[in-house]
Amino acid sequence: MRIATYNVNGVNGRLPVLLRWLNETKPDVVCLQELKAPQENFPEKAINDAGYNAIWHGQKSWNGVAILARDREIKELRRVLPGDPEDLHSRYIEALIDGITIGGLYLPNGNPAPGPKFDYKLGWFDRLTAHAAGLLAADKPVVLTGDYNVMPTEIDVYKPERWVNDALFRPETRAAFKKLVDQGWTDAIRKLHPDEIIYTFWDYFRDAYGRNAGLRIDHFLLSPHLDKRLRAAGVDRNVRGWEKSSDHAPVWIELD
Repeated sequence: MRIATYNVNGVNGRLPVLLRWLNETKPDVVCLQELKAPQENFPEKAINDAGYNAIWHGQKSWNGVAILARDREIKELRRVLPGDPEDLHSRYIEALIDGITIGGLYLPNGNPAPGPKFDYKLGWFDRLTAHAAGLLAADKPVVLTGDYNVMPTEIDVYKPERWVNDALFRPETRAAFKKLVDQGWTDAIRKLHPDEIIYTFWDYFRDAYGRNAGLRIDHFLLSPHLDKRLRAAGVDRNVRGWEKSSDHAPVWIELD
């Protein structure tokens, strides 16, 4: 089974790129982030025509998450991260597919930091960590994947000294990610590629993609059941170079 995550940075504006990638790589399950479309404007027909079922939680102009599955049933479990009934951001969706619980997430950016946006990011992280603990306690196969907006270590960012005060790299953010992983999750990319420079995001400015001045901010966390089934993981880096592509590239894992 191949599971992928992709921050599309606007599902309608990037639809040709998304459909091309789906057709070329044919992942079994895909988590999408930053749909930037209200619920009624999700391109369901085009996704269905590409061979995928879909569930999604849209939001006008910002955020938005979806889960796609090729020739598989999607049983939606939730579309809100627990812990704050006042939070109206569309940032989390969870489903059961082939016996695997898949949580697709778009963690807040948090800039400028310090400030209210950074406080919201850390609060969201706390809620995710609490929910993740419950998922682990259920002792079932779980994938938590998406755009975490955090570079866990210095190897995950080009010129880390330039990012020390950024919300994606501040000590509090990295500590929050470590606290989450330390519950018993496996960072799939780092398990299979512990020392390799791997990025998933390249800014549109200053030829960042051409210079490979990137960040690794899109992650797969696997529960112990799936850690043993992990066979491959990687980034479809070339997709970032396509015309009118997202500033993220798709990230994927393969499970037995």
